[in-house]
Amino acid sequence: MPRKIIASLFISLDGVVEAPDQWHFPYFNEEMGAAVGASLNTAEVLLFGRGTYDSFAGAWPEREAAGGEDAGFAKQLGDLRKIVFSRQRLELSWRNSEQARGDVAEVAAALKAEPGGDIALSGSVSVVRQLLAAGLLDELHLLVHPIAVRKGMRLFDEGEPSIPLRLLKSETFATGVLNLVYGPDTAPPTGGYEEAVAALGE
Repeated sequence: MPRKIIASLFISLDGVVEAPDQWHFPYFNEEMGAAVGASLNTAEVLLFGRGTYDSFAGAWPEREAAGGEDAGFAKQLGDLRKIVFSRQRLELSWRNSEQARGDVAEVAAALKAEPGGDIALSGSVSVVRQLLAAGLLDELHLLVHPIAVRKGMRLFDEGEPSIPLRLLKSETFATGVLNLVYGPDTAPPTGGYEEAVAALGE
């Protein structure tokens, strides 16, 4: 099977994806842990923007070394190949990390053409946006939290072309979090106001 690029994001009801550490944890449970783990189980490569990489690299190596409950997950992250996008020259200390050589679209397209496991992202909103715009993202996993954060960066910014998506899977967790999986919609619905009115009359 061809490689897929799969992005996973924590997102609020009003579309905020920034600083989930400030609103996400009250909703974390075993169901969410299983969903997050499943999105990484088929991955061999992780893509990162600079900010998300710094956040992960500042936490997970220490958690792996500490040997706590999440040490296994931390080791899983550490063992994966990690590619970081940044305009600045980086010194990367987390094992198996490298700086991307090229822009997001060219690097992602080249990775998809190679054999191997899937390519995953967790967070890294700027990278997700560029992959969506380039038509390279195969699955978008959104863990929608039942909270309106009301401040912070949203996943989709204004002024860009629309991106039709198709719902592939949905489930509801006990916390009220929705686990929604979308893929690109190559044949989105068509029609306008008249068709909508006609549908109401049926």
